[in-house]
Amino acid sequence: MAEHTSSSITIDAAPAEVMGVISDFARYPEWTGEVKWAEVLATDTEGRAEQVRLVLDAGAIKDDHTLAYTWHGADEVSWTLVKSQMLRALDGSYSLAPVGGGDRTEVTYQLTVDVKIPMLGMIKRKAEKVIIDRALAGLKKRVESGAGA
Repeated sequence: MAEHTSSSITIDAAPAEVMGVISDFARYPEWTGEVKWAEVLATDTEGRAEQVRLVLDAGAIKDDHTLAYTWHGADEVSWTLVKSQMLRALDGSYSLAPVGGGDRTEVTYQLTVDVKIPMLGMIKRKAEKVIIDRALAGLKKRVESGAGA
């Protein structure tokens, strides 16, 4: 089984507000930095994204890939790689947990990345950590600014 990297952050907003930003894929280019374009290709019966195409430009890594999303209630979403130019695997999840009275949310992001080119495991874990930390910081900033509403 592949190793994964995870990290958590606390956001000053209710879980529903945080998930609202996470699930709004069309607006990812506004706050994620690396995502330059996003398109929802398929939705489930509740209107949530099931497949999303993302075009990334993260400096040395440029990719056009499609992810399949699975929604686990209102507080967790996971994804797996469907197709990619550079990646062999991109599996991850966001899990949300209310903190205190529910007006704050602990967000845990878990990620496993495997690239088609050979790369040391240690370097992959470091890349995963950078991706996670940037994503969590961007999510926190976006939600707390009120721009995601």
